[in-house]
Amino acid sequence: MIDFAKFAAYSKPGPRYTSYPTAVEFHSDFDAKQYRENLQASDKQYAHIPLSVYVHLPFCRSACYFCGCNVVYTSKEEKKARYIGYFKKELALLAQSMDTTREVVQFHFGGGTPTFFNAHELQEIIESLRATFPNFAPNAEVSCEVDPRYFTQEQMQVLHDGGFNRLSFGVQDFHPKVQEAVHRHQSPELVREAVELARKFGIDSINFDLIYGLPFQNLSTFKQTLDSVLELSPERLAIFNYAHVPWIKKTMRKIDESTLPPPQEKLKILQESIKVLGAAGYEMIGMDHFAKKSDELYRAKQQRQLRRNFQGYTTRGFSQTIGIGLTSISEGVEYYAQNYKDMAAYEAALDHGVLPTERGIKLTREDRLRKSVIMELMNNLSLEFSHTQREFGIDFRSYFARELALLAPYEEAGLLEIRQDSITTTQTGAMLIRNIAMCFDAYLHNASEQKRFSKTI
Repeated sequence: MIDFAKFAAYSKPGPRYTSYPTAVEFHSDFDAKQYRENLQASDKQYAHIPLSVYVHLPFCRSACYFCGCNVVYTSKEEKKARYIGYFKKELALLAQSMDTTREVVQFHFGGGTPTFFNAHELQEIIESLRATFPNFAPNAEVSCEVDPRYFTQEQMQVLHDGGFNRLSFGVQDFHPKVQEAVHRHQSPELVREAVELARKFGIDSINFDLIYGLPFQNLSTFKQTLDSVLELSPERLAIFNYAHVPWIKKTMRKIDESTLPPPQEKLKILQESIKVLGAAGYEMIGMDHFAKKSDELYRAKQQRQLRRNFQGYTTRGFSQTIGIGLTSISEGVEYYAQNYKDMAAYEAALDHGVLPTERGIKLTREDRLRKSVIMELMNNLSLEFSHTQREFGIDFRSYFARELALLAPYEEAGLLEIRQDSITTTQTGAMLIRNIAMCFDAYLHNASEQKRFSKTI
């Protein structure tokens, strides 16, 4: 059994490590010129690496108070048409800046609410995208985030015809009091209808996003949500720890912090989720994610082939991510680049014929080394030294002697085991994988850096 009072002490600000270095280290010296140069260099040096394309569709009709995404709230239809026009401008500039005929193995619509765009608009976006990036692999992961409140048969038909084979539904929590507190109302019946529609069109890979740590949640109410979720039998679940960062997201200030469950309760919820889902045939896959043992994510984990990027976990290995649209982040072997978050700045860049890159970072060898270590921990909840030693020509124990010393208290607490050639987390340690990864983060030198992040528990 977990001593919750003891492990709640591990709750401190820390990154989620969708990237390393994290986005707070991106800077404006890395601009559109730098991004274009890195795209062209990647075509020459890393042409064998396939592409992953991410399209950010930023609009939502109203605010969900828990949301940490970059969103534009609107009810004006003309804003969507205008955005599609600028999206096409960005595609044209990318076609001039890189080889867009390279193979695409992953494609994702994120938001915002992608299904806030109607069927005709979605079709226009998909056709433009596929005209620019024509070489989709036969087994490509083609996915879309779906708000069950905005999802029609016409939209599903367009997604089906566009080759989409995975859908992710935003569920969060089914308890009425929790939904009221976060301004997100949707019944289990509504979600069931959305799932049935997807199944009707042959979608056999469905993910649900859930969040623990929301207002008024407790172990009992979340178990009720899990019971309702399991009745719908999604192939995958992402169960995220609510990141309360009201100093960054103003809508979070509408949440009464006194109603948020304490770290002890959140740990109980996570532990119970692992137990309930395990009994139902799901396995914990990396941080926050669960998959049925029949799912390829589970098989990829067994073979240590999982990879985590800004779109979640993938079985396709490393791919060069091309982020398109407002605030999208691109990732190459040696860089990250992020588009403008401000719509006016995004449009102005494109009007001037320039890629809308606001900031980014060129990775040093040290960055790439530590990224490799941190991502292996996040992907597999364990780390084998031999891979890092072969790729970077180091002796792991000597190079990371300081970091291994920082991990010693975790080993004493039964959260991980440090062997001669590996680090392996326990089931409880897996809940604290962000804390463990932080020991290898060269940028977390002081408390002021950590204050930029949400708490790990």
